[in-house]
Amino acid sequence: MNRSELVAAVAEKTGNSQVAVNGVLDAVFEVFVSQISQGEKVSIPGWLAVERTDRAARTGRNPQTGATIQIPAGHSVKLTAGSKLKAAVAK
Repeated sequence: MNRSELVAAVAEKTGNSQVAVNGVLDAVFEVFVSQISQGEKVSIPGWLAVERTDRAARTGRNPQTGATIQIPAGHSVKLTAGSKLKAAVAK
């Protein structure tokens, strides 16, 4: 399911317009981005949790040349499924 299909499904289920649902979805993603980029965890109990994780600097290899390279420290995003989502998938 892509974004437009998701918007259409939610609009049909809630009786709201696709424009309204799309606006809400945009706002949700804006809040996710702002909170996670600040290092805050966003949690929807039972459904999912999203948090920023830190990656340590490490040594890697260029697969074409075999040369050793330094990979700098950085950040990643971790998604954790909640109990309701896990139970729905397990059925």
